[in-house]
Amino acid sequence: MKEFDFLILGTGIAGLSAALKAARHGTVGLVTKRDAAETSTAWAQGGIACVTSPEDSFELHVADTLEAGAGLCRENVVRAIVSEAPERIRDLVGWGVEFDQREGVHGGEFDLTREGGHSKRRILHTRDTTGREIEHSLLQRMREEPRITLFENHFAIDCITTGKLGLPSDNRAVGVYVLDCAAGKVHAFRSDRIALCTGGCGKVYQYSTNPDVATGDGVAMAWRAGAAIANMEFIQFHPTCLYHPQAKSFLISEALRGEGGVLIGRDGVPFMERYDSRGSLAPRDIVARAIDSELKRTGSRCVFVDASDKSRTFFESRFPHIYETCLRCGIDPTREPIPVVPAAHYQCGGVQTGLDGESTLRGLYAVGEVACTGLHGANRLASNSLLEGAVMAHRTVEHMIHRYPIGAPPRLSAAIPRWKTGHAQDLDELVVIYHNWDEIRHLMWDYVSIVRTDKRLLRASTRLRNLKREVQEFYWNFRVTGDLLELRNLVDTAALIVESAVLRRESRGLHYTLDHPQLAPGPARDTVLTRF
Repeated sequence: MKEFDFLILGTGIAGLSAALKAARHGTVGLVTKRDAAETSTAWAQGGIACVTSPEDSFELHVADTLEAGAGLCRENVVRAIVSEAPERIRDLVGWGVEFDQREGVHGGEFDLTREGGHSKRRILHTRDTTGREIEHSLLQRMREEPRITLFENHFAIDCITTGKLGLPSDNRAVGVYVLDCAAGKVHAFRSDRIALCTGGCGKVYQYSTNPDVATGDGVAMAWRAGAAIANMEFIQFHPTCLYHPQAKSFLISEALRGEGGVLIGRDGVPFMERYDSRGSLAPRDIVARAIDSELKRTGSRCVFVDASDKSRTFFESRFPHIYETCLRCGIDPTREPIPVVPAAHYQCGGVQTGLDGESTLRGLYAVGEVACTGLHGANRLASNSLLEGAVMAHRTVEHMIHRYPIGAPPRLSAAIPRWKTGHAQDLDELVVIYHNWDEIRHLMWDYVSIVRTDKRLLRASTRLRNLKREVQEFYWNFRVTGDLLELRNLVDTAALIVESAVLRRESRGLHYTLDHPQLAPGPARDTVLTRF
C-alpha cells in the first residue's frame, strides 16, 4: 500500500495546481493514466478569463457568466471565482507561465482578447497555445517539488470507501485502487484527502475536440462510490472544429472570431445574425445550434470561419498553431475560409461540489471539468474553465487542510484489502472492447447530441442498459486493462448523461429538445443523480 497526505488524480491545470499547493503542507501522490502532459489543459487554445483591464470589472464578468449559464449558475460561486481570478493568475505567473504582453506598452500589460459571450476583452493567452504553455510550466515546477511523487501510466480504478470495507462509520473515501499499466498490477493508494482532477468525457461522442484521455473517469468513479452527480445533460459542443480528414479533434479557437472572423455558409453569406444579434460572437450553445440548423437546412457537410481579410503576419503572430495546421491541410486562411463543424467539447455537469471542492462523499473532492460547482450552469462561458481549475484547486487544498488537519489521527485504522483478481482471465479479444466503444460513441452522437428528442433519448437509454451489462461482464471475467477501464467509465458516464437528459423536460442552455422547446415553469433546478 502507498500512503500520502494528499492523493490527486490528474495532471491538468486543476491537478498540478492542487499538487503544488498541497506540497506546501504534506506529501502528495499524483496519479495520471498516461504521460503527465497528455491532458485537456494542454489542448486548450483560447486562454483564461480574468478581469485585468480598467475598462472591465468583476460585475461585468459575473453578468456575462450568469447570462451564458441560462439561469443555473450559482451566483455566489460565480462571484467567488471571478473575484479570486487575479490572485490565481499571479500564482500561474509565479510558477513560470508567460502570457502574451501588449507590444510597446510600458509596464507589461497583458494582451487581452475577446471570445463569444464576453462583453469585454478579458482573455489572457499565449498566442493560440495557452494550455500548452500552462501545462509545460506547471509540470516543470511540479518536477522540482520533492514532496510530490508522480505516477505516470497509472490508472485509477475505483475509490475505496469505509462503506465498501464494511466498517461501522459514516461512509467516506479513504483511498483508491490504481492499476500500474506497465506492470499489470493493482495497488492500493491510501489517503484521507483525495482529489479527482480527471477532466471531462468528450470521447463519449463520435466527434470531439478532446484528447483520447477524456473518457469520464472521475465522474464514473465518484458515481460508483456513491457521490452525487449533477447536470450531466449539459454537454457543450464547440461550434468550430476543423472539418478535414487529416485533422483529428482540432478546434478553431473562438478567439479567431473574437479577432474578427465571421461564420459563413457555403454560399459565402454570414448567417449568425439570423439567430442572434451578437452574430458570430454569440455564446457557444447558440452558435452550435445555429450551425446544426444550417447544416440540416442546406445539406452542407460544414460551414466556414472567414478570416481571409487577416494578413499572414497576423496569423503567424496571433494564431500560429491554427495557421500551421491549416496549411498542412492545404488551407490558407489568409486566402480562403476555414471549414468547420461542431464537436463535443466540455461537460458543464459533473461531481457535485460546493466552493470548498468536497463532494457529497466525505474526503473525496473534485476540481476542474470533472466537478459541477455551479460556475457554468447550463452553458460554460468561454475561457472560464482554466480559471475554475486554478481557483478551485486553491480553495480545495485550503479546505482539506482545515477539515482534515495534517498530523491528526488517521481516519482509517484498519488495513485496506489487497486487490483480488480471483479467476479473471487475460482479455484475448480487444475487438470486443473497441466495438462497444464505437457503438457508445455513435449512439451518443446520433441520439444525445446538439438537438434531442424524447424518442432518441429513450432509444439511447435502452441500448446503454444492455451495454452496461455486457461491459460489467467483461470487467468481472477478465483482468483489468486501461482499455477495459476506459470502456467501463465511458458506458457509465454515457448512461448518466442520458438519464439526466431524460429528466430535464425543458430546453435550457446546452440541453435543447424538440419535444420541450420552452423553459419549464418555476425556478431553475439542478438535475442531481445518486446511486444509493
